[in-house]
Amino acid sequence: MYKKIGVLGGGQLGRMLIQEAINLDVELHCLENDDDAPCAKIAHGFKKGSITDKQTVLDFGAAFDLITVEIENVSIEALYELEALGKKVFPQPRVLELIKDKGLQKQFYAQHNIPTAPYMLLDVNSDAIPPFDFPFVQKLCVGGYDGKGVKIIRSKEDWDHRLVGPSVVESLIPFEKELSVIVARNPTGEVSCFDAVECEFNSEANLVEFQFSPAAISKEIDAKAQEIAMNVISTLDMVGLLAVEFFLTESAELLVNEIAPRPHNSGHHTIECCYTSQFAQHLRAILNLPLGDTRLIMPGAMLNILGSPGHEGPAVYEGLEDILSLDGVYPHLYGKTNTKPFRKMGHVTILGDDLRVIKEKAEIVKNRLKCIASES
Repeated sequence: MYKKIGVLGGGQLGRMLIQEAINLDVELHCLENDDDAPCAKIAHGFKKGSITDKQTVLDFGAAFDLITVEIENVSIEALYELEALGKKVFPQPRVLELIKDKGLQKQFYAQHNIPTAPYMLLDVNSDAIPPFDFPFVQKLCVGGYDGKGVKIIRSKEDWDHRLVGPSVVESLIPFEKELSVIVARNPTGEVSCFDAVECEFNSEANLVEFQFSPAAISKEIDAKAQEIAMNVISTLDMVGLLAVEFFLTESAELLVNEIAPRPHNSGHHTIECCYTSQFAQHLRAILNLPLGDTRLIMPGAMLNILGSPGHEGPAVYEGLEDILSLDGVYPHLYGKTNTKPFRKMGHVTILGDDLRVIKEKAEIVKNRLKCIASES
């Protein structure tokens, strides 16, 4: 088993990966262009540098036999070269290259009969309105995340002020729920899924605010979502952890929206709710260890702690002692020194026996716990 792993990225996903790596006595060394990154103080090794710069990534990766990522926006060219030198890179560079581009993602779905919303690739030199009924969705092919790089086009005026750059244009799906399935695969081909979860989005920031597990769906729909997720990761021949995000339509059809080749916000509940966390599962997958038990121990909700609107500066948390007085509440603060509006500053997992009660408690936590900026 590899005892040292190089990680491109040093954010909160890397931070939680480190916490699991300690249990396996595996060293994680992170590359990130921020001395104040969440991983900076707890990684076994931390190097400041750009994960998108080819030479920086090559120099960093040269010290490791196994390299992984906690974000897709990395130098794919450098990873191809490291792979050619005999380094293990999981997920593989070809997978990262495909997933990094939403246009290539959509083409992959179409080529392999994976259900997804009707789409077309946007010619940036054309002013012609795509042949979709208003409203429809424009997504930049690269660079968008956490609600950025996505625009709903409701009128010709919106189209005149569309996002600039190569894009995917797709139908706006009248969905009933947004679901996510986390699936893992190791080099021997073993595949394992967590149960589907249900996501609720913050309408102002267009990113996940709440996530509930288990999702309020039938066993048949859950099984179908897992089947599609396993098909996606196997068709990609990918090693690692993959988040598959779905729209569940009013006619009970499952459509793949996007995929992410790494631990994901929709899987944070697994730290407390499941026998194996998504972070432990990612390590098991890339280290070619047997995949862990994904069963749910207890239902739960996950609430993202977002930077409060109108606040930017040194982070201060209000209400932390208050929520810790509640049973079944587990906060995870990401160690980010500075806050800004809607920045992900942490998350809270709320456990219980009854999902209705859990949702009520999650609302209480949301109202009591705030991340604001210090006035000093």
